[in-house]
Amino acid sequence: MKLELYYKPECPFCKKVIQFMERRDIKLEMKNIHEKENLDKLIEVGGMNQVPCLFIDGKAIYESDDIIQFLKDNADDK
Repeated sequence: MKLELYYKPECPFCKKVIQFMERRDIKLEMKNIHEKENLDKLIEVGGMNQVPCLFIDGKAIYESDDIIQFLKDNADDK
């Protein structure tokens, strides 16, 4: 399963997800949307520029609580 988290450092919802990941020692590919190529891919693949966005094998989840729940349910699968 390929996981990519698109985030913006100053976004409070992104911080919520990242802090959860740090507490659980969950590591996955991180994509800061301040880098143009990351923002372009987020919009191209996901259809929006909303963050946080977790791509799971190319499928987007946008809400921080939904992302955290997915990570809770699948932490051992990463």
